[in-house]
Amino acid sequence: MGRAALEVADIFRAHGPAWRERQHGHLSLGQLKVMSAIEQCRSAALGGHVLHCPACGEVEIAYNSCRNRHCPKCQGRAARRWLADRQADLLPVPYYHVVFTLPAPISGFAFHNKTVLYNVLFEVAAETLRTIAADPKHLGAQIGLTLVLHTWGSALTHHPHVHGIVPGGGLSPDGAHWISCKLGFFLPVRVLSRLFRRRFLEELNQAHRTGQLQFFGEYAALADATAFAAWLQPLWQCEWVVYAKRPFAGPAAVLAYLSRYTHRVAISNQRLLSMDERGVSFRWKDYRAKDGMRLKTMTLEPDEFMRRFLLHVLPSGFHRIRHYGLLANAGRRGHLARMRELLHVAPEVHSPEDIEALGGIHQPVFVCPHCGAAMIVVEVLMRGQLIRAPPQLRCTA
Repeated sequence: MGRAALEVADIFRAHGPAWRERQHGHLSLGQLKVMSAIEQCRSAALGGHVLHCPACGEVEIAYNSCRNRHCPKCQGRAARRWLADRQADLLPVPYYHVVFTLPAPISGFAFHNKTVLYNVLFEVAAETLRTIAADPKHLGAQIGLTLVLHTWGSALTHHPHVHGIVPGGGLSPDGAHWISCKLGFFLPVRVLSRLFRRRFLEELNQAHRTGQLQFFGEYAALADATAFAAWLQPLWQCEWVVYAKRPFAGPAAVLAYLSRYTHRVAISNQRLLSMDERGVSFRWKDYRAKDGMRLKTMTLEPDEFMRRFLLHVLPSGFHRIRHYGLLANAGRRGHLARMRELLHVAPEVHSPEDIEALGGIHQPVFVCPHCGAAMIVVEVLMRGQLIRAPPQLRCTA
């Protein structure tokens, strides 16, 4: 029931209408929908409920949320349910946190081709892990993994990368026994990086040849195949960042970290500090700082803040959480049962009530801020209707 001192919604409500007018014709329908949803979230425009506390008699009004997946205030229960489901699937083995990051030149180009390049990023990252893991020189096993797309850096810049969590081992090719990775070591990141680079650039070339890409602004000249090949050439030589380490706090910590972003994007309201004549100030982490002072404050003009936020609006219907290999949705239950059997772990039976309790979903939706008791809905407020002017009558001769 608490409210942050400053919210993204406050910024959009204060500066969104004027900026939307200035950017007329330059914002996509998806971006306009996100702006409208965030501006109306938890306001009378979406309707709400009148709540009553039977314990202390407190009466409050709770307005409905927009439920847009880009809204910093929404999807909390969905994120908790996702976390509970993933925790129920954990095996008693070490887990590894992996990250595949696109180089800066491709990040800029990917903004104009989100659906194609984000899909390629997912598929190539999963293929890379499964291919190297299946190689007898490395692990020689079938593995399962969960990948989550992030498109932002701490400063809200466009920075596409996928985070993954992977069990430290897998099934033998015949599925007869469990193969564990070396203690504290999953797969060689240099090998992963090389294969990831080669396969991504091959898929990018294929997308260009089949006409799947769009070219705007500074990238317009890349529509020509020769120019595109020349643009890609340096990318074959530079290092592509791949990270793979065992988390110190265990798999639950990685899942908890990912769950904070699976159903939100860009920035949380807790990072916002102020909005005044200087602009919008927020906390960010400078990962390049070497003096230990990574936590810093950044101030942006409201227009620039909104522009950066809207860089991360996903294409309609795009899935940013995906499961591959042994954890793919089609065979997840059977594969988990087989792995638990080989690891000599009793099968875990989770009733819907257990899973809900694990995710804190049985907690009351509305809690009295004064006494902590569950509040009940005593009246429903209908969402507001936009007032329209009557049609103008046409003059007839």
